[in-house]
Amino acid sequence: MTRAVIVDAVRTPSGKGKPGGQLSGIHPAVLLSQVLRALVDRSDLDPGLVDDVIAGCVSQAGEQSADIARIAVLTAGFPESVPGVTVDRQCGSSQQAVSFAAQGVIAGAYDIVIACGVESMSRVPMGAAALGVNPFLPVATRYPDGLASQGIAAELIAAQWKLNRTELDEYSARSHARAARTANSGGFDAEIVPVTVTGPGGAQRAVATDETVRPGTTAEGLRGLPPSFRNDLVGRRFPEIDWCITPGNSSPLTDGASAVLIMSEEKAAELNLNPLARFHSFAVTGSDPLLMLTGPIPATRKVLARTGLRLDDIDAYEVNEAFAPVPLVWQREVGADPERLNPRGGAIALGHPLGASGARLLTTLVHHLRATGGRYGLQTMCEGGGMANATIIERL
Repeated sequence: MTRAVIVDAVRTPSGKGKPGGQLSGIHPAVLLSQVLRALVDRSDLDPGLVDDVIAGCVSQAGEQSADIARIAVLTAGFPESVPGVTVDRQCGSSQQAVSFAAQGVIAGAYDIVIACGVESMSRVPMGAAALGVNPFLPVATRYPDGLASQGIAAELIAAQWKLNRTELDEYSARSHARAARTANSGGFDAEIVPVTVTGPGGAQRAVATDETVRPGTTAEGLRGLPPSFRNDLVGRRFPEIDWCITPGNSSPLTDGASAVLIMSEEKAAELNLNPLARFHSFAVTGSDPLLMLTGPIPATRKVLARTGLRLDDIDAYEVNEAFAPVPLVWQREVGADPERLNPRGGAIALGHPLGASGARLLTTLVHHLRATGGRYGLQTMCEGGGMANATIIERL
């Protein structure tokens, strides 16, 4: 069977997803084009050899509409012969893009493919693609009370698993501490590609550090933040909620892009490229659409069952920190080692640019395994509507 390998994986630094954020002045297609260009340049690869570019993007509206993958390919200066397609599996969009790309290589449909993702939450607000419509209306007969937002879902799972505010804030402070420690030691240098930002008057500068990491964050400091969803109209249906989800224990709105160069093992050898890792196995599953953040639990069990591996065989786990309850509940349910969970910090510190997060987690995981000598890595993330992807890679 053809093996799919990761030759390189890169990401932009994070930018606060609001006006004035360090990446807010960049059109999302331009942002994605910069990581695409960097990816092929780092491997000295002729972009004309790329069979396809598959991009994840959640809010496919405004500047992120009209198949942003194809627009970014052209903006990056790739030949017109290189196609691009955009996919949406909510927060897991670029993890799904990676799966489609790798599976295409394994099936023999591709020799070389780029999986990537982008989200400019400062320029295209979350939910912009659904403005004026109720995307949950078709399911009203099955869920007559409608579905809740992800914030309410986070509150519900915190209540169901009896997680208190102190646990959530302590976990969140740890995420910032780990990310800051990694940044200070140069641990992100191999995965971040500088982004060129044009300022007032046309002056250009390179941005190469994450804007969302707060090194001085403490659980005590987070304790003073008010809950975010107490006045949510849907939330009033759930009187058992103790209201503990705040901006401090949630992932911030973020701008960013990421990209992974995937090819067959044979093609990599032909081009004298040394792969970083190979894809070992994949899984995707649906889960309760109300408790939509619990999907990584069955997805993890599913991917492990397919491989015969035990969780103890995995050297690092990247579980997206959409909200602090997500990794904490996952850790408790699957019996994970907290020291291996998001060892470089997670989305609470590094940000969650929706469409880019899947490939960002994979990028961080690949470079962590390379730096530490670990063999296996597991990536999983919750997705809107109650879904989750899980991927296991093996360092080469």
